[in-house]
Amino acid sequence: MGTSSILDGNRFDTGSLDALDPSSRALVERRMNTLGTSYRLFYRRPVQIVRGLGTRLYDAEGREYLDAYNNVASVGHCNPAVVAAVTEQLNTLATHSRYLQDGIVEYSERLLQTFPEPLNRVMYTNSGSEANDLALRVARHHTGGTGIVVTSEAYHGTTASCAEVSPSDGGGDLPGHVIAVDPPNPYRHEGDTSVVDAFAARVTRAFETLRERGHQPAALLVDTIFSSDGVFPVDGALQAAFAAARAAGALVIADEVQPGFARVGTPFWGFARDNAVPDLVTLGKPMGNGVPVAGMVANTEILEAFGRDVPYFNTFGGSSVPVAAAAAVLDEIEQRRLFENAETVGAVVRAGMEELAGRFPEIGDIRSAGLYFGVELVADPETREPATAFAADLINACRDGGLLISVCGPTSSTLKIRPMLTYTRADAELLVERLGDALEVVRRQAKAGVA
Repeated sequence: MGTSSILDGNRFDTGSLDALDPSSRALVERRMNTLGTSYRLFYRRPVQIVRGLGTRLYDAEGREYLDAYNNVASVGHCNPAVVAAVTEQLNTLATHSRYLQDGIVEYSERLLQTFPEPLNRVMYTNSGSEANDLALRVARHHTGGTGIVVTSEAYHGTTASCAEVSPSDGGGDLPGHVIAVDPPNPYRHEGDTSVVDAFAARVTRAFETLRERGHQPAALLVDTIFSSDGVFPVDGALQAAFAAARAAGALVIADEVQPGFARVGTPFWGFARDNAVPDLVTLGKPMGNGVPVAGMVANTEILEAFGRDVPYFNTFGGSSVPVAAAAAVLDEIEQRRLFENAETVGAVVRAGMEELAGRFPEIGDIRSAGLYFGVELVADPETREPATAFAADLINACRDGGLLISVCGPTSSTLKIRPMLTYTRADAELLVERLGDALEVVRRQAKAGVA
């Protein structure tokens, strides 16, 4: 078994139980005795969260944390509009999508209006994992192929078919019908004539190799901001890679589970910020602000044969209550113009981080789109050696200072920061302040030789 950078980069070490206070230790032990060993906890000292409100989380002792990581509650913890919509629907009707209902049709019409014209049909699931699983089924059915290309640190879900196309889940070597290619990374690949062209060329070679192995191309599956790879919103990269995949005879699946629903700002979707149009789009996490709802968007041509040959039904996918939550989330984004807020507040965070980079040479690169940030840390600005240990110390210092973030990338040396769409300028400034304080703490500890 491999080691998962996405799940283990910010992992509580169960061998550190003795370092916890008695109450926390007892709860962790009970958790281990009931949930088993696969479940991971965040941070060296796990946080026992008991309440959330807006952009804040609160622990069992009443301490407040600024949440800059949780992209599920994207329109704020316990958002009143979402709570009201779910409560009203639960008080009225909670049933599946095989009965005729207005809610699912009205929401689908509104959702599809956020997509470019070719993408005009939506199917519902419970989670992003199920959505990606469904997209893979549709791609294989449409192309007749089995070959899948993903990026080297991709994470696309927990079902069997998603796990085998998720190199970062720690499940071991990829199967023969899957090839992983490096993402477009200008910070690490400046020697390439064109980072964009080089990425597309890797996609082309990967599909050629799959053919040589006897696997006809089925799909290129990419997170449109390369979230788990380290966050790379590189202009032109998606356009070039999509063209390469289609030239090989594959469909393009855009995984919008993390960057979608206005996280990247006004474009609304990660693929839209690069003016690229995929064949299939998968949605999840922020779609219901904590209520499990997800989906897959496609066009009539691609879905027609699949729908004819494969009757699809998902008990909870598209059922009354999740759809009510999803509609309320879309209301919040549109009525409060949170896509614009993502850009304006994101610019405040970005400016603050650039100021920090001027004071802390450990910040090697800042990558962002809207309210999604990847901050790569280095041990040496010249060699750009990854600062994995420093990053681990830093996210734990942030936790102790009341800021919740995590890490991503192949060496777990990139800070993964996802402020909520409802962040205010004051929230943004507090995020930068607490990140700066944590950087000072870790630098002092490093100089003093304290782990």
